[in-house]
Amino acid sequence: MAEVSVTLEVGNDGVALITLSNPPVNAMAVPIIAGLKDKFTEAMRRDDVKAIVLTGKGGRFSGGFDINVFQKVHKTGDLSLLPDVSVDLLVNIIEDGKKPSVAAIEGLALGGGLELAMGCHARIAAPKAQLGLPELTLGVIPGFGGTQRLPRLVGLSKAVEMMLSSKPILSEEGKKLGLIDAVVSSKELLSVSRKWALDIADRRKPWMRSLHSTDKLGSLFEARQILKVARQQAKLTAPNMPQHQACLDVIEEGIVHGGYNGVLKEAKVFKGLVLSDTSRGLVHVFFAQRTTSKVPNVTDVGLKPRPVKKVAIIGGGLMGSGIATALILSNIYVLLKEINSEYLQKGIKLVEANIRGLVTRKKLAADKADKALSILKGVLDYSEFRDVDLVIEAVIESIPLKQKIFNEIEKECPPHCILASNTSTIDLNIVGEKTSSQGRIVGAHFFSPAHVMPLLEIVRTEKTSAQVILDLIAVGKMIKKVPVVVGNCTGFAVNRAFFPYTQSAHLLVHLGVDVFRIDRLISSFGLPMGPFQLQDLAGYGVALAVGKEFASAFPDRTFRSSLVEVLVKSGRNGKNNGKGYYIYEKGSKPKPDPSVLPIIEESRRITNILPGGKPISVSDQEIVEMILFPVVNESCRIIDEGVVVRASDLDVASVLGMSFPSYRGGIVFWADTVGPKHIYTSLKKWSELYGSFFKPSKFLEERATKGVPLSAPSTSSASRSKL
Repeated sequence: MAEVSVTLEVGNDGVALITLSNPPVNAMAVPIIAGLKDKFTEAMRRDDVKAIVLTGKGGRFSGGFDINVFQKVHKTGDLSLLPDVSVDLLVNIIEDGKKPSVAAIEGLALGGGLELAMGCHARIAAPKAQLGLPELTLGVIPGFGGTQRLPRLVGLSKAVEMMLSSKPILSEEGKKLGLIDAVVSSKELLSVSRKWALDIADRRKPWMRSLHSTDKLGSLFEARQILKVARQQAKLTAPNMPQHQACLDVIEEGIVHGGYNGVLKEAKVFKGLVLSDTSRGLVHVFFAQRTTSKVPNVTDVGLKPRPVKKVAIIGGGLMGSGIATALILSNIYVLLKEINSEYLQKGIKLVEANIRGLVTRKKLAADKADKALSILKGVLDYSEFRDVDLVIEAVIESIPLKQKIFNEIEKECPPHCILASNTSTIDLNIVGEKTSSQGRIVGAHFFSPAHVMPLLEIVRTEKTSAQVILDLIAVGKMIKKVPVVVGNCTGFAVNRAFFPYTQSAHLLVHLGVDVFRIDRLISSFGLPMGPFQLQDLAGYGVALAVGKEFASAFPDRTFRSSLVEVLVKSGRNGKNNGKGYYIYEKGSKPKPDPSVLPIIEESRRITNILPGGKPISVSDQEIVEMILFPVVNESCRIIDEGVVVRASDLDVASVLGMSFPSYRGGIVFWADTVGPKHIYTSLKKWSELYGSFFKPSKFLEERATKGVPLSAPSTSSASRSKL
């Protein structure tokens, strides 16, 4: 393993070069922080040292504080594990030290790394170095003085924007803003930094202690106006997250009472936020996302992924064109096959529109767009499939059609080629039952729009080979997706876990609860939209087709609602024709449509489950729980059947596939926070009142009774059966 170290070398020029090394990004682990304190103290003490240059090894300054420490604090609740960096190291030793320090930045200085650099008296950077404070994405605020020094270096408005958005800037912009003193080539970085440090020591350049600088803060009135606007904005964009408001409070403290007081308040608030549910949830998702690609008997048996250079996609509709877009953006050659030239032109136009859209939104350079489109080729037959490494079938959900295609591609493609289906519900054993290449058959389930949504469910059957799964994990990473390996069953992991989500919403409506109240509460909980607006968006055809699949797979726990059929009969089709539960007009937000209420009443009459003919009385919290606890219940079955490798994979899948709020840690993590016992007793009560839809699973009952978290690894032999 590479050495974790902080070294000190004193040159003939009297400059001490302090280098931190903790590959790959020189994270500030506890030993690194201790090493920095030692080496800076030594450099200050030594008579042969006039000035100090701080840098990182391997072309990177530092990616920030070691997040593993947060994980340890979350497990133990012990805040003493967090080292005192802000006052002890940055203020007392570096900034107030009797010798000047210059940060020589290459590659990146993020989070604690940038805060360390801002504690120095000047910052010299190589071109294109990334500079930013992304701490809010982990539920905390900058904790090493960043809330105080950044506004004093770049101005309050820009500092607030950088912290609240968590987006980095490049060193060139940093130079314009005043965060960076000079941008020089990597070759000259150390020599320029050494000279700069000596110039400060000899008073030829200013000895700048950024914590004491106030010229960029503006008047107190202006500062309060900027913070007021930022607070209002954060209330809208991050309503359930405390770290945004806390960050602004701490910034204000420093402006009103001085930088040092700001630093003291920052340290206190930082520690409080580390133990918040928000930080626990976000840190959990951060680590869980990095674990999904570790699959027992696949990634730990010495196999290496084979190169995938050419991919064929069958079907150029919305999904096929989205998958093609994702592949060509990652420099993978794509054949897009359709059944006739009209459909093929449509498919290619969809890909072109996706790519041009990225250019318009400034997310892709025009020359890169042209390069991507140059490696896409439309075809009408299989003649060019003889050297493809992977085929992804993305046609409509028709079993005979999919079976026919798999039969054909098995004959046309080379023997090493992976045969993948993008089906979202159909059993893969049925899709591939007419082939003799069972080991090569796998599900590659993308979420729509495929070039935007970050999740890729890799669905394995009992016969899918480890090599094929490994290859697809590698492809997923190449195209910047997060791969989650799941077992083969109706709906796989995400769609199966969330099938009760819409059904419980429909059940509540038929018990007399208002549609728009449900949507409003689910949005307030943190999902981007409620179940009814989501149904409008997906289209009612999808709702009816998927509903049938789940009703036949899980008849014991399906609520049969007539509402969508009644809506279709009345000429509504959601967003597709502008009329659903909401009215959709170009250029304006969806508005609740009061004329849908009589249609809902008609469906209530047909279903006829109102207790005593009267609407039930439920609190806001009960509504949220009645919609999400059945999702937890189904997630328990998924874990128990071994459809996912580990519970945290389902957390990642729920966040990336269903937009479950990441700050709640994913569906299983959230359930453990709420408490399995409360979920179990609630479901049991509702199942007695409203039927078997709410009946708690055996797994949930066991965990709740024994007081074991849902996420704890299973010891039962039934588990892992699908994997």
